[in-house]
Parts: sequence; C-alpha cells; structure tokens
Amino acid sequence: MSTTTTESTVPDDVIGPQGDTPPGGRPGREALSEMSHPHRARAVKDVVARVVMWAAFLLAMVPLVWILGTVVVKGVHMLGTSTWWTGNQRNINSDDVGGGARHAIEGTLAMVGFTALIAVPIGILAAVYLVEYGRGRLAKTISFTVDILSGVPSIVAALFIYAVWVTSFGLRQSGVAASLALVLLMIPVVVRSTEEMLKLVPNELREAAYALGVPKWVTVVKVVLRTAFSGIVTGVLLGVARVMGETAPLLILAPYTKGFQRDLFNGNFPTLPMMINQDRGDLALAAAAERMWGAALTLILLVLLLNVIGRVIAHYGSIKK
Repeated sequence: MSTTTTESTVPDDVIGPQGDTPPGGRPGREALSEMSHPHRARAVKDVVARVVMWAAFLLAMVPLVWILGTVVVKGVHMLGTSTWWTGNQRNINSDDVGGGARHAIEGTLAMVGFTALIAVPIGILAAVYLVEYGRGRLAKTISFTVDILSGVPSIVAALFIYAVWVTSFGLRQSGVAASLALVLLMIPVVVRSTEEMLKLVPNELREAAYALGVPKWVTVVKVVLRTAFSGIVTGVLLGVARVMGETAPLLILAPYTKGFQRDLFNGNFPTLPMMINQDRGDLALAAAAERMWGAALTLILLVLLLNVIGRVIAHYGSIKK
C-alpha cells in the first residue's frame, strides 16, 4: 500500500517558508493564527464571565427562595381566615387562636403614606436642584448631608427625633413622630435614585427645548422629569420598601397597640412590623408563631402590591417613544 503525501499547493511566493508574509503576499499561517488568537481569548473570557454571573445569581437566589418559601408555608394559613383581613388583636392573648391584622395594615399604610408625603417632594426637589441648578458650596453641602443620612442607622434617626419631639418639645410618642424618623431614612434613597435618573436624560432634549425658547423650569418639569418619570417612581418604591419594614423607630416613637388607631397624632399606633414583634416572648406557642408568620407574609405582600401599582403608574405615565 502506497502512502500519498499531500503537499500544500500554495506557492512559496504567497506564503513564506516560515509562514511569514512576503512582500505583496497574503498573511502566513502563523500570522493568521496570531490574528485569530485574541478573538478566542475574548470568547473564553465571555464564557467565564457568564458562568460566574449565573453562579452568583443562583447563589443569591438560594437564601431568597428559602426565606420566601418559609414565610409562605408558615404564614399562608392565617391569611386564609376571614377575620385576618377584618379584625384586630384586641383581647387576643398569646395562646389564643385567631385575631386579625386589619388594624396593623391600616396603620402601616397610613404611616408610610404620611412619610412619603413629606420625603418624596423633598427628595425629588433636592435631586432636581443638584442635577439642574446645583453649583458651589450649597450643592456640596446638600450632597454631603444626603451622604451622611444614607449611612445613619435607623435607631440613631429614631433617637434624634425622640430627643427633639419628646424631650425638647414635650410631645407624646405617636405615629407622626415615627414617620418623621422614617422621613430621615427615606429622603437619601429618593434623592440618590432620582439624581441618577435625571443624569440619564440626554442633554440633547434640554438643548432642544432651550433652542425653542422654553424656560429652564418648564424644561425641567415638562421634559426632564417626564422623561425620567419611570426611574423616579422606581426610586420612590425603593424608599417605601426601605421604611415599611423598619422596627427601631416604631419601638421608640410609636409603641404598638392591638386595637384600631387611625390618628397619627394620638398615642400608640399599630403597624405590621410591631405586630410581628407582638408575641416575641411566646413564640413557642403555635398560635403566637402563626400570627408572627402571617404578619410577615402580609407585610411582604403589601410591599409587592405597592411595587406592582408603582410599575403600572410608571408604565402609563412615562413618555412613549
């Protein structure tokens, strides 16, 4: 059997003997290999980055799914009862079965609504000033103050409001006092998120409005804010989620009550975070544990509902391209 050796039919004047590129010829084999090597390296890096990203995502999802699954499994029983959405916890002891969470749901919504009523306008106006008008020492002072507030623990904000509201002015602990502490926690979230959304608005939109003779404040209101509306709503929702589950300001400024209380200015106030903490010393009792898990699941569903409503508002309120 004869063996036939196939030699390259490419002439040496096209590809040099060492694979080099002769004058006027095409690249040699080694040169072609070197040219394709960077592409292979980038492809490998891309695959590695994707694998690491998905691994990190799945790793982060494990505790999230675990926590949500535990809360749903242990708390869904209470949400299925009719009294949970209509009643309260007055005259319900730790070992008693039943009771409702309507008083805490109403209290949480009222407190968070009052907090947002103060924090959202201040946060948006501060962000607009920093992005559109802020120059010099005042802008630096506002930005520095927002950075400080971003790192303030909730217990410190609560103690500050207690020192001013109760100690200095002699006013009672109430829902409005807790709301003021929550305002300090919500403002930096709204400011920073709104500031980033406003920076994403193209300068061409502003320049086009100015070229048409539109005043700057009209441009900010009608063009900039409307363009960034969806992102601003997202920032507000982040702030709401940040304060809705806070407990420290409620412990210090708005002691819990088991009954209905719809007056933010009048004494103890019911909220879902405090209802979770209601029977903390008797969690060995099945009834107390069920109420705790039920209140936790109700709080999660409330935050989810507010986020869905905010997304819908942002979708229909933003400028369509």
